[in-house]
Amino acid sequence: MEKKISLLREEFRTDLAGVRHTKDVEQLKIKYLGKKGLIQDFMVFLKEISPEERPGFGKTINELKEEVSSLCEQAMLTLLQVEESKSIASEKIDISEPARKRFLGRKHPVNLLLEEVIDIFSGMGFSVQYGPDIDSDYYNFEGLNYPKDHPARDMQDTFYLSPEYLLRSHTSNTQLRVMETHTPPIRIIAPGTVYRNETISARSHVFFHQIEGLYIDKDVSFADLLATMREFWNKLFKMNVETRFRPSFFPFTEPSLEVDLRCTSCGGSGCRLCKQSGWLEVAGAGMVHPEVLKNGGIDPEVYSGYAWGMGIDRLALLRYGIPDIRMLFENDIRFLGQFS
Repeated sequence: MEKKISLLREEFRTDLAGVRHTKDVEQLKIKYLGKKGLIQDFMVFLKEISPEERPGFGKTINELKEEVSSLCEQAMLTLLQVEESKSIASEKIDISEPARKRFLGRKHPVNLLLEEVIDIFSGMGFSVQYGPDIDSDYYNFEGLNYPKDHPARDMQDTFYLSPEYLLRSHTSNTQLRVMETHTPPIRIIAPGTVYRNETISARSHVFFHQIEGLYIDKDVSFADLLATMREFWNKLFKMNVETRFRPSFFPFTEPSLEVDLRCTSCGGSGCRLCKQSGWLEVAGAGMVHPEVLKNGGIDPEVYSGYAWGMGIDRLALLRYGIPDIRMLFENDIRFLGQFS
């Protein structure tokens, strides 16, 4: 039996000397160490020898297993190193080849325009104030003089999170908070994201960006409001912009108006963006309602003020000649990469 083990050991060493690849080593391990391998065949003879000889014979078989396994592992490591060296030697690096092009990030067109709007208002003496996106019904509606049965309070127009809290439908929710904590004169702007349950179209979205302007002091007049708006449009578009003012109604201002700008997408000839009218509504404005002043803790007999809010997204459409508001939120790198 010992002679058979010795012959098997010599056979293994001969086979091992002939391996050239790692797959040859795997085949060698299967041949000698597998469940049906040559070494496993010796285990059958354990039942045929005497109990006294069995421990010694078992020990010899285990030693052979360990020897074969160890030599296979050494051969595998050696062959892996050889193959890795050949792979590295075959690789060629052309150091003159241009590196991968890196693209600089760009600001979103809405952010670009919002920053410019804030800079213009800051230069006109307005400070920046921020309000929460999630607010109570009081600051979004009730405190701003919205009647209980006003359509804007309906779930078809506003996203309610609970009977008391909602996603703000305008940045006007900042007005009362500022009035409650500041003493006139108050001259602020309030930028932010607003949410309305509207049908998405080329000019409307369920969320968009708005900036609110508020000025409260003694003897503030409607003429001050019109002068401020005209000055702002001219600074933003760097030209005399053709504007149109239309009487309107807002619960928190009286009197109220809406502001239209000549559509820059079609030059006023009519397109999908302006609904073939040649004009695009961009802002609502008016004199702060006396009830709103009272709710903010300001005496309407002493102070007056104006407020106006505009959509930054629609201004971006006009400023950059974008035909569809949905393009601003599709995150298409080809589109966003055009702005700097």
